[in-house]
Amino acid sequence: MDSDYYYDCSDDGYEASSSGNECKEKMSDNEDDDIAMEEEDQDSPQASSGNVVLTRDELQQEMNDMIKEATEIVEISPGAIRILLNHYKWNMENLLEKFYECSNLDTFLQRARVNPDPAKLGDGKERRKAECDICCRSSWTAHPSSSVSTRTASCWHFMTLTGKNNVVKKAFSRLTLNNFVESNRKLRWCPGTGCEMAVKVTSDQTRAVECTCKCRFCFECGKEWHEPMDCALLRKWLQKCVDDSETSNWISANTKDCPKCHTTIEKNGGCNHMTCKSPACTYEFCWICMGDWKAHKDAYNCSRYVESGTVKDSRAALEKYLHYYNRYMNHQNSLKLENKLYDSVRAKMDLMQRVSTMSWVEVQFLLKAVDVLSECRRTLMFAYAFAYYVKQGNELFIFEDNQRDLEIATEQLSGFLEQDLDQILQTENMVTLKQKVQDKYRYVEHRRNVLLNHCTEGAERDAWQFNNY
Repeated sequence: MDSDYYYDCSDDGYEASSSGNECKEKMSDNEDDDIAMEEEDQDSPQASSGNVVLTRDELQQEMNDMIKEATEIVEISPGAIRILLNHYKWNMENLLEKFYECSNLDTFLQRARVNPDPAKLGDGKERRKAECDICCRSSWTAHPSSSVSTRTASCWHFMTLTGKNNVVKKAFSRLTLNNFVESNRKLRWCPGTGCEMAVKVTSDQTRAVECTCKCRFCFECGKEWHEPMDCALLRKWLQKCVDDSETSNWISANTKDCPKCHTTIEKNGGCNHMTCKSPACTYEFCWICMGDWKAHKDAYNCSRYVESGTVKDSRAALEKYLHYYNRYMNHQNSLKLENKLYDSVRAKMDLMQRVSTMSWVEVQFLLKAVDVLSECRRTLMFAYAFAYYVKQGNELFIFEDNQRDLEIATEQLSGFLEQDLDQILQTENMVTLKQKVQDKYRYVEHRRNVLLNHCTEGAERDAWQFNNY
């Protein structure tokens, strides 16, 4: 594609005590849901929210339409428009606003750091030979596929010469499409394994979205949907997991804190006479009793353990973290095993159709139950991370009661779904089995909503107080 411009990068300036029996009585009133209700239960969030899932071809078309529209208004080449849109993060409104603010085209291009083709300034031949200040032409000519980077999406040389190399052209096309999605505040790639779809939202307030691959994620941060945590708290928790989890046990067993400056110290020899290596401290103490070495006259007196306040606090903090982390990981690992449960439930659905008059649609309640189970495990997983940061108080007490009720209901549903269907059918007929499963998953959904509503109401009242770990 030919362009008379290149990118100049020289200037980068419910109530907590709700009764399960009460809920069950209310739910039992709706005995056999009709087919329409079953199908409505399975609608994805995107259908109601107006979000759109786009393929790569649809994204390419949307990008091309945006380039065409901007070209007709600004009246410069499509190549230059692509660079301008990239500069303005593919925000058409922002680009046009800046365009109409400028008195002339040259001023607009200079502010966007898009300058005339260097080959048309001065000695064209010499300027054409010069290497681009964004990419090294000789580098990507020699290594075309490995030299395509984010910066080359704005490179004039790259844009004018990609057509000569099919490998480079394909890589550049993929790069610009990725850049189009990642720069657009209303687009985000689906993080699902092997999925190449992108989700387009219609509102800046949208958070939870779902792709056609059934991956549900947070549009704001791109991580899996993490209610009741917000994105900032999730980032903090994930970083702590990376920093603490792999080394916490080793640290607990092999290190102590200096009694004076509280620097963590590793014992690297057999002698119990320790010297803090911090230049600002150099405190000498006994490794066994943590007492001052200079006042340490009888080494055998320290065989009786006297716990240091600092060490006690440190170990208590570690124990608290591991309490929540282990439960967080337990639900995460259970979620990974849900695929086996889905396979098992589908086999049960096939069996139910063979031994009864139920159709495929009528046995979908089992699949719905597994979907609910997965959502509740995901909520519990992040609820433990959320509770880790919440300060002690009445709000935490209510939250933990709701968390306990959801945990119990979730495990009961999980245990029921994992039972052998033949054993169940010895004591239950198909109608009562369906009603029992529906009652169970609706109650679990109810407990989940109670927990999440409490979190939302607390946030609206600014009632949540968090520890700064």
